[in-house]
Amino acid sequence: MQTLAVDHPLVAHKLTTLRDVNTDSPTFRRLADELVTLLAYEATRDVRVTDVTVRTPLTDADGVQLTSPKPLVVPILRAGLGMLDGMTRLLPTAEVGFLGMIRNEDSLQAQTYATRLPDDLSGRQCYVLDPMLATGGTLAAATKLLLERGATDVTAVVLLAAPEGLKHLEQELTGAPVRVVTAAIDSRLNEQGFIMPGLGDAGDRLYGVV
Repeated sequence: MQTLAVDHPLVAHKLTTLRDVNTDSPTFRRLADELVTLLAYEATRDVRVTDVTVRTPLTDADGVQLTSPKPLVVPILRAGLGMLDGMTRLLPTAEVGFLGMIRNEDSLQAQTYATRLPDDLSGRQCYVLDPMLATGGTLAAATKLLLERGATDVTAVVLLAAPEGLKHLEQELTGAPVRVVTAAIDSRLNEQGFIMPGLGDAGDRLYGVV
C-alpha cells in the first residue's frame, strides 16, 4: 500500500483552519471542498489516459484523454459527500457511486447500510472519499467491496489519517492495489477511536449534529 501525505503550504493552511474549533460549518464545508481539490490533483496523478491527436486552429497537436471505463468516485456517506464536489471538479466525467457505512461506536467495526455501485467494476479505477482514516475499518471494508467487484486499483482520499488506521489497512489489504492520499498523518487515536489532534467529527462539522 502506498501512502502520500501532501506537503504543500496551501494544504497545511486550509487544514489548520479546519482543525480550529471556532470554524463554523459553512466555512468548514468551503475549505474542505478546496482542500479536496488540492488532494485530488495528487490522487489523480496516475489516472489512466490514452494518446489522441486533436486539431488546433493552426495544426494538429498530440494530447491525451481519459480512458474507458471511466473512473468511479465513491463518497462514503454521510461525511464523504462533503468531499464529492472537490473531487469531481477535477474529474467531471467520472461516474459516482455511493456507500452508506457507519462505525459502531462500541465495536468500532464498519457496518454497511446502503450500496449504490455497479455490480461489475472490472478495469475501473476507483477513488474513495472519506474525511477521516481513523481505525481503518470503514475504509478497509469499502475497499474490499470495490476490489471484489473487479476494481483494478483503489485510491482513498482522506483529510486526515491516523497511524493505527494506516497499519490496519496494510494488514487487511496486503498486496492489494491501494493508495492513500491525505493532507496529514496525525499522532494517534484516543480511547474513543478519534484522531488526535484531529478536527473532531467531520460529519458533524460539515452538516451539524443530527
